[in-house]
Amino acid sequence: MKHLLTILFLNLSFLMFSQDSDTTVYSVVKEVARFPGCEELDTTVQVITQCAETSLLLFFNQNIRYPIEARDQDLEGQVVISFVVEKDGYISNPKLLRDIGGGCGDEALRVANGMNEALKVAEIAWRPGRKDGNAVRSLVTLPIKFKLQDPPEYILINFRDTVYTVVDDSLKFENGPDALQAFLKTKLKTPKEYQDSCKVGNIDVSILARPDGYVRVVDLADYWGLGIEYQWEAIKAATATWGKWTSAKRNNREVPSAYDFPVEFVPERAGCQQVVADYKKAVKFAEEGSTLFNEGEQESGIAKISEAIKLFPNNANFLYLRGQAYMSMEKMEEACADFTKVRSMASIVIVDQLMPLICAEKED
Repeated sequence: MKHLLTILFLNLSFLMFSQDSDTTVYSVVKEVARFPGCEELDTTVQVITQCAETSLLLFFNQNIRYPIEARDQDLEGQVVISFVVEKDGYISNPKLLRDIGGGCGDEALRVANGMNEALKVAEIAWRPGRKDGNAVRSLVTLPIKFKLQDPPEYILINFRDTVYTVVDDSLKFENGPDALQAFLKTKLKTPKEYQDSCKVGNIDVSILARPDGYVRVVDLADYWGLGIEYQWEAIKAATATWGKWTSAKRNNREVPSAYDFPVEFVPERAGCQQVVADYKKAVKFAEEGSTLFNEGEQESGIAKISEAIKLFPNNANFLYLRGQAYMSMEKMEEACADFTKVRSMASIVIVDQLMPLICAEKED
């Protein structure tokens, strides 16, 4: 199924306005404007320019979301936008010069409109174009190719582990998911420092399981803010599953694959009964809200998720769910508020990438 996005930049062209004044927008200049990140390289101007173009590619590639309408229509093609790189290194006046429909043009403009805020957050800026040694305003015309591709069969993580993402038979725990949760409970321990606490929640764990039985945690997310001691216990319980997996298969061959699952911490002390009851209620609210939202009942879905947040206002997972919902409804101010809270609680790469764009739209 096609679902990965590749953005290919064909070239950067620059145009020149005819008048010669302080407001002139140049392009045919000896030193063209360059996207930041490569100026410190000890090499030729040509190599630095190529590096800048690659960095610009990565900026768009990491931030563009292939529009659902275009993806549903298998719509591909080239969008062309333009913008002015000002003397201070920030851009202005982004325009759509050529569109292919399906929301692709609007999506390219959305990312361009968020560029200044993203650069300010990173404390960097374009190197403006120069004429006769002086910084000038220059108009950049940028062709962007939207192309859907089939996903790769495997990826490399940590530069050493091959993980198959396309398999014929999925990785399975012996006797199924319920048996996995039952096994984890036998291995899971509450950290000694928190034996008398009512901390509750779960840690999302991603493991790599190889055909030889080896199991290793490759990622985890502590959206409940349980802390490093709980994270360590989750890792120990997850790796204790070694040898209990039926390997994934690709082309009749066993291959290494990944599997995601929650490791749940639920205190059993009598004094924690109310906290546990609220926890179960909040999880149910979040699940019901997500289902309602995905079925088209957006307001009801958000209301349910908000009930979960009322019970656990500092839960990054619930806030992330609602932020995604707001973003889908193009309620950027509300999405920005939720994602801002999420970023203060947990490190989520996609949130870091989206916030400058979403919150910039809010300011606009």
